[in-house]
Amino acid sequence: MYRFWLIFAQTATVLLAIFFVISTLRPELLPWKPRGEIVTIREVAPVVEENRPDSYAKAAEIAMPSVVNIFTSKEVKEPAHPFMDDPVFRRFFGEQFESRPRRASSLGSGVIVSANGYILTNHHVIEAADEVEVALLDGRKAKAKLIGSDPETDLAVLKTNLTDLPVITFGQSQQVKVGDVVLAVGNPFGVGQSVTMGIVSALSRSRVGINTFEDFIQTDAAINPGNSGGALTDTSGNLIGINTAIYSRSGGSLGIGFAIPVHIAKQIMEQIVQTGSVIRGWLGVSMQDMTLELAESFGLEEPNGALIASVLKDGPADKAGIKTGDILIGIAGKPLKNSAEMLNVVAALPPGETVAVTVIRNKREKSIPVKLGVRPKQK
Repeated sequence: MYRFWLIFAQTATVLLAIFFVISTLRPELLPWKPRGEIVTIREVAPVVEENRPDSYAKAAEIAMPSVVNIFTSKEVKEPAHPFMDDPVFRRFFGEQFESRPRRASSLGSGVIVSANGYILTNHHVIEAADEVEVALLDGRKAKAKLIGSDPETDLAVLKTNLTDLPVITFGQSQQVKVGDVVLAVGNPFGVGQSVTMGIVSALSRSRVGINTFEDFIQTDAAINPGNSGGALTDTSGNLIGINTAIYSRSGGSLGIGFAIPVHIAKQIMEQIVQTGSVIRGWLGVSMQDMTLELAESFGLEEPNGALIASVLKDGPADKAGIKTGDILIGIAGKPLKNSAEMLNVVAALPPGETVAVTVIRNKREKSIPVKLGVRPKQK
């Protein structure tokens, strides 16, 4: 009896062991379907971060902490009665219905550019705001003070008293090429900080009709309302532009966005921090671009330069002897293709400096020294 029991126990143990091995390694050999279907998947091996050329996670990680959300508010007055805009209604009831003040709020983005608390953003983000508050990616919030703004480039500088700020690194926007991959960081529609990716579609884009001085980087990275003032970075997370505007028929991104190159933003920021405003050179002329028809009428081979349409009396150009009908083709030895180039070049020169202005008069080139004036403030 004992021997029979021993054989039975050994046999049962062996059979259980065989069943365990088969159910683990080859469950499909069992005569019945096991509980829970076995799913075979393929899984890629962990990839070292440095070996991921298709990812921009590192650039986003570097740039995102330096981009802040900007919340502004201002007091506006709204009619106390919906018919107050009707002149007939006002005629009978007069002004007895006084307008009621209310707070209007808006949002945008900004970029921390200095450990001292300076933040670059767009002028239209903070325009006419009574209060400005910034929110960092780490959750900190603080009031910000407007140091100064420049409506003609749509740039503004804010300052906050927060410490230990994550400062972005300035890139080389003058070395950016069409086709370079870029990232746009901001707070679109107030949903929270977001990163979009695209390429540089065009450079030195002007005549867009947004600002007086235009030299935009055009990108197809998605830029939406709320992204204004945010960062456009390269694939290393370095700042190459301040996102400013989009071309849109619906209010959303259509793949045509514009950013102010950081080398221009840096010049504007430095002047605002030092003086509170931007001082530019000024010729005192109005111009129009040369066309093929105009070039032919003036006997020119190519439509380069800008035709001087009028000269302001007693302005810098008038005092130097520049006349209406002259064709301006160069300033300070720099050849110019159109009026937009001329505007940017003159504005970058310091007032009071005497520069050589090259014009074509009666089919002959002439160099005229002009002492630049101070560009009047534009409304």
